[in-house]
Amino acid sequence: MIQTIIHDASEIIVGPDENGLDRLENGAVAVAGGTIAAVGPTEAVTEEYPPENAKRVIDASGRTVIPGFVDSHTHALFAGDRSDEFEAKLRGASYQEILEEGGGILRTVGATRNASEDELLARLLEYLDVMAAHGTTTVEVKSGYGLDTETELRMLSVIDRADEEHPIDVVPTYMGAHAVPEGRAEDDYVEEVVTEQLPAVERQDVAEFCDVFCEEGVFSVEQSRRVLTAGKEHGLTPKVHAEEFVRLGGAQLAADLGAASADHLLHAETADINALGAAGVTPVLLPGTAFSLGAEYADAGAFTDQGVSVALASDFNPNCHSPSMGFAVALGCLGMEMTPAQALVAGTHGGARALDRADTGLGTVEPGAPADLCVVDAPTHVHIPYTFGVNLVDTVLKDGEVVTDDR
Repeated sequence: MIQTIIHDASEIIVGPDENGLDRLENGAVAVAGGTIAAVGPTEAVTEEYPPENAKRVIDASGRTVIPGFVDSHTHALFAGDRSDEFEAKLRGASYQEILEEGGGILRTVGATRNASEDELLARLLEYLDVMAAHGTTTVEVKSGYGLDTETELRMLSVIDRADEEHPIDVVPTYMGAHAVPEGRAEDDYVEEVVTEQLPAVERQDVAEFCDVFCEEGVFSVEQSRRVLTAGKEHGLTPKVHAEEFVRLGGAQLAADLGAASADHLLHAETADINALGAAGVTPVLLPGTAFSLGAEYADAGAFTDQGVSVALASDFNPNCHSPSMGFAVALGCLGMEMTPAQALVAGTHGGARALDRADTGLGTVEPGAPADLCVVDAPTHVHIPYTFGVNLVDTVLKDGEVVTDDR
């Protein structure tokens, strides 16, 4: 049976092509069995798949159909509130200064340790509702606000429960090496991560990736290498927070280990970019982080000039409190001088590459791809960054089923 027909769309964004963006005008999409059965001109698609035989018919006249956003980098599971730190930043306090005074990640760690699993789940599900309403259909969520075995496992359990209970796909990443707990030496804590936490994570069998904050004053390149190498031995694919505040060597580490992604990269240089490209590591740029910190943006053009395609993600967390991928796309254009086509591909197909899911067709509107779709209340994709600060998504489908419908 035909599950869904979307017809007469002003524009359909099929996905990336050699010219940047494969797009159709006056198009239609047919969905069957949770996947895209056909995409093309409305007349041709509806002749092969008559709307009267479909379970659901969506008239997309005057609107644009895009792939669901794939948000490949979030810290969306946490307890507590840090809005006062937002005010502190406006008064001139730096991220590192806030962290040294007991704020930042360590403050969230305390709140998260004290929260029950049910409390954490309820909060995460609320955030997932907001993400879905803004067009995200697949989202990566990291642990890392536990920094002890018990809480890290509890966080991963919550992420797994959220994936089961919420319509959108939730991809779990273990990030016990997010910060050094209070009163612990770096090497001592790395030893715990490698010998205690990672074996327990493998036994739990929830996490797919292992991430580490490779940064000055957090984890060195060698400490990060030890964590990620051990993670690979326990079946987890590496990811790296790299070159966010200084150029330390995290990007080269990601390339050496064949990581799925290297993320942030505000201080990456040409050698780093070329190494990532040669190794097939997806660079994930996080313009919301630069926006929230009042920092310089990553140089997206430096990557595209070298022929290296990037992903965009929200980095939703207590310090970057926006779960909207549409806003990330707008910042990619306004802050990093990406074209709307580049930014949209980076937030969809690019995110799929950063999560090792591009071979499924995720992040595209192609036959055989998952039917993860957004109907946007605008005649072209350009309006997504052009109308920044406004959610233009009016209907979201996950596996062909409607998740949200503002109409």
